[in-house]
Amino acid sequence: MILKYSRNIFFGFALIITGCSAYSSGNRYQTEDEKTEKVKDVRFSSAEDPSPKTIVPSPDSLVSDVEFDESDPDESPENETSVDLSEVLKKFNSSSGGTVLEADNSTTKEKLLMEIIEYLNTPYRYGGNSKKGIDCSAFTQTIYYNVLSTPLLRSARDQYTQGEVIENQDELQFGDLVFFNTRRRVKPGHVGIYIGDNLFAHASSKNGVIISSLEHEYYSKNFMGARRIENVQF
Repeated sequence: MILKYSRNIFFGFALIITGCSAYSSGNRYQTEDEKTEKVKDVRFSSAEDPSPKTIVPSPDSLVSDVEFDESDPDESPENETSVDLSEVLKKFNSSSGGTVLEADNSTTKEKLLMEIIEYLNTPYRYGGNSKKGIDCSAFTQTIYYNVLSTPLLRSARDQYTQGEVIENQDELQFGDLVFFNTRRRVKPGHVGIYIGDNLFAHASSKNGVIISSLEHEYYSKNFMGARRIENVQF
C-alpha cells in the first residue's frame, strides 16, 4: 500500500516518557478558537480497577472546569531507541493488504493513523489541546473525537474508567488506549493510542507527539493496562 499524504512526515523520533497530568482543568479544554479544527465524519474504538465500569461521556464532559494538581517531575526511560515512522508505515501498509490510502476513500483505521501523523511533532504543553501544544490525554481525546466523533473524558485517570478492560499487552488491538504508571501520586499518569506491532502514539513532555515502543523496559514495567472503547470498530 502506498501512503498518499500531502503533509511532510518526520521519520526520526527520540523516545521519552511524558509528564502528562492525570487531572482535569478548564484551561485543558478546547476554547472556541481551538474548536475550529474540523471534525471528520467517521466512527472508531478504549488498570487496576477492581470493579471497572463503562462511562459514556456527553459532549459536555469535554468542557469541564475541575482543578488539577501540579504534575510530578518527568521520568525518562534509559537507553531509548528511536522509532522510524517509515518502518511503521511499511508494517501498516503490509497489514492493510497493500491498498492505496486516500483521505476520501480510507478505512477508519487508516483515518486514525493519518490523524496521528497530522499531530506528530506537535509540541507538548501541559493543559494544551491544540496543534500549538497538547498533553497526553488531550491528544487521545482529540484523535478519537476528530476521527470517530467519540468523546473521551479529559484526563488519563478518567479515560482509564472508560471501555472494556484489557490487562495484557498480548491482547492489544489497534486503537486501544494504553495506560502507564508514571506518577507518584496519581495512577495512571500517562495515556497513548496503540497502533500495532507493540507501538503506541502519545504526547511526550520532552519531545511532543511521538511514537514509542511498548517493548522498551520502562514502558513494559510501567504498563498498567488498556481500554477498548465500546462501539468502535476498525
